[in-house]
Amino acid sequence: MKITKTSLNKAVDEGILDNQQANALYDFLKAQPGTAPFFSFTNILYYFGGLIAIGAMTLFMNLGWEQFEGWGMLFIAILYAGIGLVLTGRFQRGGHDIPAGICATFVIAMTPLAIYGLQQGMGWWPDDTVYQEYYRYIKWHWIYLELGTLAIGIIMAWYYRYPFMIMPVAVTLWYMSMDVAAMLTGGEADYIFRAFVSMWFGLLIILLAFWVDIRSRKSEHDYAFWLYLFGVMAFWCGLSLQHSDSELSKFLYFCINIGLIVAGAVLVRRVFVVFGALGCAGYLEHLASSLFQDSWLFPIALTVIGLGIIYLGVFWQRNEILITQKVRELLPLALQELLTERAS
Repeated sequence: MKITKTSLNKAVDEGILDNQQANALYDFLKAQPGTAPFFSFTNILYYFGGLIAIGAMTLFMNLGWEQFEGWGMLFIAILYAGIGLVLTGRFQRGGHDIPAGICATFVIAMTPLAIYGLQQGMGWWPDDTVYQEYYRYIKWHWIYLELGTLAIGIIMAWYYRYPFMIMPVAVTLWYMSMDVAAMLTGGEADYIFRAFVSMWFGLLIILLAFWVDIRSRKSEHDYAFWLYLFGVMAFWCGLSLQHSDSELSKFLYFCINIGLIVAGAVLVRRVFVVFGALGCAGYLEHLASSLFQDSWLFPIALTVIGLGIIYLGVFWQRNEILITQKVRELLPLALQELLTERAS
């Protein structure tokens, strides 16, 4: 929970604190280094600077770097990673967790370049593709860069335990889902099969995120956020790109998206709700433009359904505590604790 000046003033009004104590506590908390991400100018500077540094060595690298050849790029990657580790340790000792986590993430982001340089130096690179294309094109041989990045990412995340470090791990898993599909099809552009692989790979990442969520339920940090984000993205995109002429399959797609919304509400994860709502809107658009194209009753029916959902929301708000308590009693203890932590 974020403590604001307004919340402290309310505590004064309730007689919990006096004016002097509230002002002193606010000044003390304001002077502390940020340990959790929230919207402030300081954190904007942290993340903006960090993303520029990470992007410079990943997304924005140009062909000019190829002149350093394999061993040169390996040396530069190791040098940059060493600088990142030094800065991570310095920020960590100073209690600045957010910049420490960003610098540790920078180290993980250097891993693909280091592996690419090593493979080039050893003569193991299979074709004439360059590192710049790693973030733009799907190729089966990126798999070695991705496996190495996952290994370093897991080790770094286990040692430093900063949530932002999970971001490159989640992105790498997303990339891997596409490259594994390319590897299985021999590089052929079979988009239906790739969508199928993406869907199931995304589901596995979601399950991994849920496991991480359960394991870290008593931690103040959210380690599962990035895994949920890219897992849901891969699953939903793969699901939405599946082709079917069957109305039953399309209705099943709608039901799965309703399930995503419910899962998002239960787990308190907005990403499920956003993608689920997009899927439901897509299905309703299909009904309006195809199945009920000439029906004047369809918009009326949708209006009634929408108002009914609003009423359901009112009913839920009035009985939320009782319903939540009854439902949670049926769940495993670990999941009960997770939902309690998320709700608080």
